[in-house]
Amino acid sequence: MDGLETGRALHVAAVVIWIGGVAFVTLALLPVLGRGGADQDWFARFTAIERRFAWIARIALLVAGGSGFYMIVAMDGWDRFTMISYWWMHAMVVVWVIFALMLFVIEPLGLDRILETRANRNPGRTHALVSGAHWVLLVFSLIATFGAVAGSHGAFLS
Repeated sequence: MDGLETGRALHVAAVVIWIGGVAFVTLALLPVLGRGGADQDWFARFTAIERRFAWIARIALLVAGGSGFYMIVAMDGWDRFTMISYWWMHAMVVVWVIFALMLFVIEPLGLDRILETRANRNPGRTHALVSGAHWVLLVFSLIATFGAVAGSHGAFLS
């Protein structure tokens, strides 16, 4: 296996872990925590689980970003960012930047404290807000992932 193949394998594995975690939270965890109406304790249970996964997601995000950057450099693929047929590369970068900001900047600066205060005042609305945000992130992530898989196999090049 050469460096490019290793980079691609690391990239895919990291994306599976990272976006798979987003899918789990969006499709399984948040609906269970909100079943029958979100109670006062849903946010404490959510953050206990989310904090456990946050470091896994951070590592996966760094591996995905590093391996993606490596592949662009190794293939000298910078010109692809100038072509509309490679829209999926832009989408991957945008998704990566959004998650990097969330995991490395916004959450550490106190997003959990803000949401905890909101959840204590209005648990149902805060649950709906967190769930909605996760749905938006998941849908955009899946569009980027679909585009990347299809695009890296020649789709969109006509």
